[in-house]
Amino acid sequence: MKRRMLLLGLAAAALAACARPATEDGAIILTYATPYPPTHPFSRADITWMRWVEERSNGRLRIRPYWSGGAISSESSMIEIRHGIVDIGLITPIYTRGGAHAQRTQTGFYGGVRAMQDQVDVYKCLERDFPALRNELVGLHVIAVQGGNFPGVLTRGRPIRRLEDFRGMRLRGPTEIVHVLRDLGADPVELPMGDVYSAMAKNVIDGVVTATDALRSLHLAEVSNYFSYARFPRGAYPARAMSAKKWALLPPDLQALLTESGLVWEEAMRVEIEGAQETGAAYGRSKGVQFVAFDAADQTRLDEVYSRSALQTARALEAYTPNGVQMYRRTQELVALRNSGVQALCPAEGG
Repeated sequence: MKRRMLLLGLAAAALAACARPATEDGAIILTYATPYPPTHPFSRADITWMRWVEERSNGRLRIRPYWSGGAISSESSMIEIRHGIVDIGLITPIYTRGGAHAQRTQTGFYGGVRAMQDQVDVYKCLERDFPALRNELVGLHVIAVQGGNFPGVLTRGRPIRRLEDFRGMRLRGPTEIVHVLRDLGADPVELPMGDVYSAMAKNVIDGVVTATDALRSLHLAEVSNYFSYARFPRGAYPARAMSAKKWALLPPDLQALLTESGLVWEEAMRVEIEGAQETGAAYGRSKGVQFVAFDAADQTRLDEVYSRSALQTARALEAYTPNGVQMYRRTQELVALRNSGVQALCPAEGG
């Protein structure tokens, strides 16, 4: 442990030196890190954001990227950014092992949500309304919130066409639907998406709940045969954040620019993620993956199981933070409002 902390400290010192104004024209260089390679859809959105920031700041802000997990990890990124390993980075509270119970759990409350922008807008209202979500982000300044495509089930040995096909299947699933998979009779497994390829190749797991973009971006078309259109809802979460200490050192006009850049980043992520869904499906078909319909009546039953499970996890959340059930009911209220056509979900905050 002491050796690891020493290494972290040395890395933080080295990268902090890179973050100081270091150019002849006095530009501020900010370091950015992500576990993903520069070709990944998430990273292409990051690059769009970097270019926008540098152009709109007239070169006063420059972003120095560190790709492919060279500086931060998926499971510890929130801690690493808080401690200054990098200035800005991709955070994944849904993978964090401790200290983000509310953030991780709320992503499973979005039953009935229809679009990625709705996911993002609902989350922003929840963060405004529930201090527990903000408290888990202390030390971070969130710049952008990320939604996602709606996942189906990618399997190797046999397809999933009905609810009973889940029984006995060892499936990797996002944290927010682990209880749903268990209620369906599956054997859920939690592991980072980067480990899914090898786990499927070695028959450690039978499949994964994921969107079609993973067929190409993570090469899962090479280790799978079927994609089922069983539809699982999902929520949004804070996904790009800056060290609060570094944020406080920026002049107000650059803080305002980075705040504005959040909407640019969120739109870039939406475009890239939705585009990756289409190209991933096409790539999967070219590799022989069969796309399988899921029974409509069973989808209704699946939605009911999801809703019951969400309420159970909301109650369990109250062991860590108050108002878990209230947060679930508020999420459902916001989803229903958006589905009814209401656009300004949080008018007190300007929408």
